[in-house]
Amino acid sequence: MSGNNRSGRYADAALTQAPLEHQRLRAVEDAFASLPERYLGADPGFHASYRIELDDLGLSWAVEMNELACEVSVSPKSDPDVVIGTDAATWLELREGRLSGLDAFRSRRLWARGNLDLAVAFEGFFRLPNGRPPLLRIHKVKAGKAEISTLTAGDGIETVILIHGLGSNKTSFFETVSALTPEHTVHAIDLPGFGSSSKPLRAPYDAAWFSRAVIRFMDSMGIGRAHLVGNSLGGRVAIEVGLREPDRVRSLSLLCPSMAWRRRRHFVPVVKLLRPELAAIPHTFGDALVRQQFWSMFSRPERIHPSAADVAVEEFLRTYRSVNARVAFHASARHIYLEEPKGPGGFYTRLRELEPPAMFVWGDEDPLVPLAFSRYVRDALPSAKQVVLEQCGHVPQVEHPVDANALVHDFIARAQASAAERAAKRLSRAARRLQVRINGAPLNGNGAARKGTELSADAA
Repeated sequence: MSGNNRSGRYADAALTQAPLEHQRLRAVEDAFASLPERYLGADPGFHASYRIELDDLGLSWAVEMNELACEVSVSPKSDPDVVIGTDAATWLELREGRLSGLDAFRSRRLWARGNLDLAVAFEGFFRLPNGRPPLLRIHKVKAGKAEISTLTAGDGIETVILIHGLGSNKTSFFETVSALTPEHTVHAIDLPGFGSSSKPLRAPYDAAWFSRAVIRFMDSMGIGRAHLVGNSLGGRVAIEVGLREPDRVRSLSLLCPSMAWRRRRHFVPVVKLLRPELAAIPHTFGDALVRQQFWSMFSRPERIHPSAADVAVEEFLRTYRSVNARVAFHASARHIYLEEPKGPGGFYTRLRELEPPAMFVWGDEDPLVPLAFSRYVRDALPSAKQVVLEQCGHVPQVEHPVDANALVHDFIARAQASAAERAAKRLSRAARRLQVRINGAPLNGNGAARKGTELSADAA
């Protein structure tokens, strides 16, 4: 089996490569030839077509998949579902499991066009050499009546769930997944209504509804407790989970989270009249407008690789063509603006009751969630950690990935250490109580019984 250069044959240059180049080409061919036998299968009814372009070789292959089989050919379709481009060395590292697709994408060693979920999912369809499982996988998780599209990577003991913002999807956390997977099991999810998750037309799409979906996701995956990381709307959802189910949350890392507006509420009566169902009327946003909104979220757009805009805009427009997606987007935005800030059930009144350790990361030039919100958080939750990133807009994990991901990583580690300390103290108290029962004697001021041998916490 051989690749082609769109004419169905090798270019003359490819046939006259030096021995080293010939070996590399043979290794690439062997890697493609092994895909069918390494295919893990897919869900019933699945079908996808890929074109893999190895730019340095000037060759491409077609990979067709269904629920049972994978077929590799040398005649790529002109209109596949996904086009993936990279170089031969990167492709071999991916096939050998020495590099994940996310790491390759992050380092600009790989590009993709078409359905980005399918592009990222590609490596999850194939067993690695020596029978090893893939480094990551994209799968659907049943969460009540909803199906949540999930990117899962890593196999650490601690679990982290990443929750995206309004109008976005799990792609906004690709770099965070790469940063956390060496030590944790990470799930980047598409909230219901967004990305590749189901989009019920009549769902309320408020914080309470989203939080129930996250809890059901955790139940389906058998996750007892998790660290939650949320950006924008995802931060608000993470807070709601922490308020409603504090025992399920180990920590909250909140990146420019959506908050209840205390000012500029004069449009509330009008917004209440504008039902989200109106978004079902066929309409779309132009490519130029979506690009403008994308770049406006960053303090220094020049830091962002231009391909990031291509991916984000293409994904948003592809999803927004769906009636249900449009309704979900507008309903979610409407609830963000309408949320009551004050009163017995107001957001900031409830925020005072937040129990899990929380870190708020703000951008000093965020156009959507101004830094002034940090004052309200300090008043309601003085124990929370607050960090301000300079020259940062609304998406810290994209604009300042190294700093933002380091903050999240360190905060999770400190939360784990604090939990371990609390557990050790509980164990010590239990040991002392057990010692009293065994010896029938009260404890002295140092925590030891007056009679009998001391029972250590480790022994308990």
